[in-house]
Amino acid sequence: MILGLETSCDETAAAVVTADGRILSNVVSSQADLHARYGGVVPEVASRRHLELVTPVVQDALIEAETSLDEVDLIGVTAGPGLIGALLVGVAAAKAIAWARRLPLAAVDHLQGHVASLYLEPDPLEPPFLCLLASGGHTLLLDVQDRGGKPRVLGTTLDDAAGEAFDKGARLLGLGYPGGAEIDRLAREGDPSAYGFPVARVPGLDFSFSGLKTALLYVVRELPPAELESRRADLAAAYQRAIVRALVERTRQAADQIGATAVAVVGGVAANSELRATLPDATAAPLALCTDNAAMIASAARFTEAIPYPGYLALDAYASTA
Repeated sequence: MILGLETSCDETAAAVVTADGRILSNVVSSQADLHARYGGVVPEVASRRHLELVTPVVQDALIEAETSLDEVDLIGVTAGPGLIGALLVGVAAAKAIAWARRLPLAAVDHLQGHVASLYLEPDPLEPPFLCLLASGGHTLLLDVQDRGGKPRVLGTTLDDAAGEAFDKGARLLGLGYPGGAEIDRLAREGDPSAYGFPVARVPGLDFSFSGLKTALLYVVRELPPAELESRRADLAAAYQRAIVRALVERTRQAADQIGATAVAVVGGVAANSELRATLPDATAAPLALCTDNAAMIASAARFTEAIPYPGYLALDAYASTA
């Protein structure tokens, strides 16, 4: 069995997954309420909260799986990318557990973890496929050829990630955090054709969302407070439609370009109801595995070369793949 740990941002997570991809437990302790007052994640606050939560979350994952560390064969942990202070908490905890039990450790790339959420039971997806990875920190189009290899990046964002655009848009509209869920909820009450927000046209298969965010800012500034309140749902619907349109258009373009017969969507934005409805033929990660979680990290650990005891003691986290 594999014990996975994930602390790349503001979720402290641990999971137990079998070698064949069955999820025995998947415990996630979110800090959303803690950071809501700031309108976004505060890295130092997140790191300190991870320190408080990591041990009880691991214990809960083992209890839920009805197992113990005696039955664990491999530790998997997110090594990056993410908030460096938060990552270090998870890496340190994973090294301590692995060293104490003389177990091997797999240092997992967070982005490959999202892709590996598709490989879990009961309906694992077999490569090759085109994968849209859209989250708070990343927006990528990936050509996935096999489970163990590194996917080929076909396109990325030139500025804001899609999830970041949702969060910043929600802040402009006076909504709560996390913004993606709030916009998704409010957009169901609005008219997406009420405003014509732009979709950036950039070369290749890349994305850009900064212009869209600025367009929303200008509209919000020009509306009197009373009218802004009455048009908030329309603004949310139109803004969401523009983000989804950009994601879907690029995904379809990439699929045609590489001749992909299967398309998948992963990451926090994959939970968006309009995106899922607009790509009905795509395989979307289960809702519970869209946001950051440790089951996807344990899944990726199955296809990551493990570092034997005690070679991982010098392992470090990394904030960016660049």
